[in-house]
Amino acid sequence: MLGYEYKKRKLTNLWTNELSHRLEHDNRVRTYLTPKRVIWKTEGEQADVKNPECLLEKRSGQITLDTGNACRLTNNGAKAGVLLDFGMELQGGVQILAWGGDGKTSRLRVRFGESAMEAMSELGEKNATNDHAIRDQELEVSFMGMSEIGNTGFRFVRIDLLDETNFVDLKSVRAIFIYQDIEYKGSFTCNDELLNQIWQTGAYTVHLNMQNYLWDGIKRDRLVWVGDMHPETSTIQTVFGYDDSVPRSLDLIRDETKIPGWMNGIPAYSMWWILIQKDWYMHNGDIEYLKEQKAYLLTLLSYLDEFILENGQDSIPHRFIDWPSSDNTKAVEAGVHSLFILAMEAGAELCKELNETKLSEKYMESVIILRKYVPDYNHNKQAASLMALAGITDYTTINNEILSIDGAKNISTFLGYYVLIARAHAGDIIGSLENIREYWGGMLSLGATTFWEDFDVKWLDNAAKIDEIVVDGEDKIDVHGSYGDHCYIKYRHSLCHGWASGPTAWLSEFVLGIKVVEAGCKMIEIKPGLGDLEWAEGNYPTPQGNIFVRHELKNDGTVKSYVEVPDGIQVISSSDVEIVVSNH
Repeated sequence: MLGYEYKKRKLTNLWTNELSHRLEHDNRVRTYLTPKRVIWKTEGEQADVKNPECLLEKRSGQITLDTGNACRLTNNGAKAGVLLDFGMELQGGVQILAWGGDGKTSRLRVRFGESAMEAMSELGEKNATNDHAIRDQELEVSFMGMSEIGNTGFRFVRIDLLDETNFVDLKSVRAIFIYQDIEYKGSFTCNDELLNQIWQTGAYTVHLNMQNYLWDGIKRDRLVWVGDMHPETSTIQTVFGYDDSVPRSLDLIRDETKIPGWMNGIPAYSMWWILIQKDWYMHNGDIEYLKEQKAYLLTLLSYLDEFILENGQDSIPHRFIDWPSSDNTKAVEAGVHSLFILAMEAGAELCKELNETKLSEKYMESVIILRKYVPDYNHNKQAASLMALAGITDYTTINNEILSIDGAKNISTFLGYYVLIARAHAGDIIGSLENIREYWGGMLSLGATTFWEDFDVKWLDNAAKIDEIVVDGEDKIDVHGSYGDHCYIKYRHSLCHGWASGPTAWLSEFVLGIKVVEAGCKMIEIKPGLGDLEWAEGNYPTPQGNIFVRHELKNDGTVKSYVEVPDGIQVISSSDVEIVVSNH
């Protein structure tokens, strides 16, 4: 007996060891969510849906013999269907418990949508697609069975019975919500509830995209777009602190891009990789991780340096900054040139941290040469902002000439973040807050629970909310099915895009005024910018623990600030700050 038990344990260990090199841990969790609302259902003699409200009840995921209180879809010449709203954007699929019809399997069609109208669409209609993630598919559900289907970004689900003459009883339809179960360490609260909601929505948008790798979108663009990652990583540092999805993604794109290749095929994105590495190091202070990047970083900087011309211009090919700017050739040139300067400057600073002093000095000289050339931003807010950040134009001048004109018109969800940063450096906190309320608040007014791939404030005219059924010929416009451009036309447009999360990072950096000065957050500058707010407070995660700040506008117009910091962090500030060092 003892010999048998020993052999069994030994075989088990061998089996485990054999598998170990092929296993990979998934750090995500699965939870289930019941629908919040029934938006639409078929009615009539040929196709009918009875008792869909029962699907809103919280039920187990276990099928039983009890067929009472079910949602019945009945076909008698037409197809019965029901549209469910889960109330929030999700990443995952659905679990369907069915008794089937007459003891047989039933054929269902399941359509996911980020808007109600996308879930109601046919493939090809208004550019509805299955690109990157299948969101429109058929399946068989067994009698007294449980089926799971879907792996996409969605809020709405339409289910249709496909059998010509049959019925199906649905016990439950639950969303399978797949996400990282991580703590929101950062926070932001002020006397303007809209700004609070915007901060939280940006955080949630990025959280959904923090899968095993850091994606740009959970329906479409489920890819590591390293340029698009910069607003996302800024938000992650603000909300979550350190997360493995960031270095995992940075390393993936590094290892898949052999120089002289460009990350994602775009030179500017290789530049963004350098900028992210610099910001990530400043926040986390992980010199060992930075050393792992040294060989690639130095090779990339050397390669980039070859594109600098004597007069300060550059010969970078395949120029791109963002889609809304892509038809403005001069603006794209100005934007890429500015990114080039920022990347070389960040690279020089990283070289210094890596004890490559001579290379650091060399690349700072390259920055000086590049700044000799002042391109034309050609009435483009994104390019103008990048020029100011790169030090080739003045913040105040740019803000007065273009950034403060026409409110939130002509900005983009991606590079709008840098418009906000440039305006803040110009001292225009109030103008920045107005942009945030108008632009990102505009998406929320249309029912958004995450921020979109693109947006234009002009879309607000006569717009229906994304949780409404829109009938052709009526006054209201189906925003999702009517707008978009370039690669995101109509329903292909992603309504959960991490690059749109910039206001979350911005509110913490410029309203709470928290700026990292020394790597690893060992030194923090506190410079509050309340603008038109009465007060603001929040937490900011660091490797040593959370920083807490609260700023209040006094009757005399000055700001009183209170700061709590963990041990090991030095705070500098030019404002009236009371510093309390906590023991946590």
